[in-house]
Amino acid sequence: MAKGSDLGNHESGAPNDSRASGLWGTRRGGRGTSEGRNAAVRRGLLLLAALALAAPLAASAGYGDGHSTASSYLAPSLERASASTPGATVRVIVQSEDGAGYADSSLDKLGETEARLAIVDGAAGEIVASKLPQLAQKPGLVITPDHPVVLAGRGVARGHDKTAPKGKKDRPPATPSFSSGELWPAAVGVDQLWPRLGSADAPAIAFVDSGIDASRADFAGRVRAQVNLSTLPGNSPGDGRGHGTLVAGLAAGSAAGYAGAAPTADIVSVDVMDDQGMARTSDVIAGAQWILKNRKQYDIQVANFSLHSTTASSFRWDPLDKAVEKLWLSGVVVVTAAGNNGKAQGPVRMGFAPANDPFVITVGALDLKNSVNPDRADVPAWSAWGYTFDGFAKPEVSAPGRAIVGPVPAASTLAQERPSQLIRGSAGTYLKLSGTSLSTPIVSGIAADLLALDPTLTPDEVKGALMLRARTLRKVSNLSGGVGEAYAPGAASVSSPPNPNAALDRFLMPDPEEEDGVIFDDVSWLDAAKASAAWDSVSWLDGWTDAAWSLVSWSDVSWSDVSWSDVSWSDVSWADVSWSDVSWADVLNAVYADVN
Repeated sequence: MAKGSDLGNHESGAPNDSRASGLWGTRRGGRGTSEGRNAAVRRGLLLLAALALAAPLAASAGYGDGHSTASSYLAPSLERASASTPGATVRVIVQSEDGAGYADSSLDKLGETEARLAIVDGAAGEIVASKLPQLAQKPGLVITPDHPVVLAGRGVARGHDKTAPKGKKDRPPATPSFSSGELWPAAVGVDQLWPRLGSADAPAIAFVDSGIDASRADFAGRVRAQVNLSTLPGNSPGDGRGHGTLVAGLAAGSAAGYAGAAPTADIVSVDVMDDQGMARTSDVIAGAQWILKNRKQYDIQVANFSLHSTTASSFRWDPLDKAVEKLWLSGVVVVTAAGNNGKAQGPVRMGFAPANDPFVITVGALDLKNSVNPDRADVPAWSAWGYTFDGFAKPEVSAPGRAIVGPVPAASTLAQERPSQLIRGSAGTYLKLSGTSLSTPIVSGIAADLLALDPTLTPDEVKGALMLRARTLRKVSNLSGGVGEAYAPGAASVSSPPNPNAALDRFLMPDPEEEDGVIFDDVSWLDAAKASAAWDSVSWLDGWTDAAWSLVSWSDVSWSDVSWSDVSWSDVSWADVSWSDVSWADVLNAVYADVN
């Protein structure tokens, strides 16, 4: 029997129960495609490359237990592990077209299940590498590594903080209720919304991070719930790392002089990180699952993920992408960090979940250059941008992320590692840091403000309003800053936001196993993509003919910029996962090799 518990919103029944998932399209009844849908797709679908996916291991057509005979997929790194290190124990996530119950029982027969992940119709646990091919012979499974997830914060080196705010001439006057001594609130215009928030009913923002120090004055008793879902050793109560407190402060802090983007929003802490800033993918998925289950109780309408996986993937297979999609399609605005693996010489492959998911809002970082004037802002070389393996341009928008100051527990590992960057004030200890981790909560806060002012907005509309009214970045002539700098007053002024996910939404269909639920039929979507070779003439977005994308014509993104023939799962570096051989410290050093 499975050793883990089901934290999800729905209990999975016996293995024969069928559950919905975007991995599979419609269950047992075809792919849900119609002539009308395919015709609409040909007229203006956002297309991805026809991926030359590595061939999955074929499932036995005569399995004989009443389950689908669809082939199973085994990630290439796990195939290699089964051959090169057959005796090693590896951590995996198994997703099943027949639901979490079947994934649980399938894994448990050959390994050990530690957690059922109903949000992605899956289960997480351990298995000896030599048994992976046998597991892949079961039909309808997707088997991927339970790889590390890291935070997207970037340290500011001593003596190199040359773009930190200095003068006060560009700073706005303090509002009666909230104030900030930083430049970024004026740059993104949230200070203009603060006076309007007092009478608005702001939703809660959930932070999937390292925890939050709820005792700080920055949060004024607005931390409504805290849950610890980390399965790694060395995770202190509260916020041992310090990152979650800093991120929450930028999104929703209210301390004098340090107000966040949404200082009236409630806060929910979902701790998935240990004190070194590391997590397992399965723990992050469990965090998304907890939000899905508790979103109505705490009025969670925004979820902040200032983190990213450490191995590249396609959003069609990655379980973390499936989890954030489920949140998005359930009415939660998901905001993710673009990552800090950018390069000065040009774009990088945006392959890390959850930033590679086309539904969610991915945020890049800006260097304000000591001014609120967007004409002076630029994108730091380390802020990642480019195309995903599936052909989507990321990020969509950008926000300040260079030399940003936020609250941090004085005893946290983050504060202890960077004593020269600490600022001690009457409200506690603050830390100056850089990274897309810090840009992300600024946009999460703006999203909460928009929902406070107009509770009828859907996640697609929040994304559309942010993109439509983003401010022009005149020093940026490529897609590194998305469509521009997120600007709260402009977004709040949009009465009928367009839907930037309209092309994807054509492939949404009712979830046969969940009342009022929807799923993404990526099988039909991929079929439609393969049916058209006109990648460079396809409009990425429908209905945006009136949108002025400043210096970047977002609707004319050229898919010829992506070499589709080179996109293959054999090119995706799924790092071999053998936790007996790899230490978390080694992984952390590899990810943060250029920090400080």
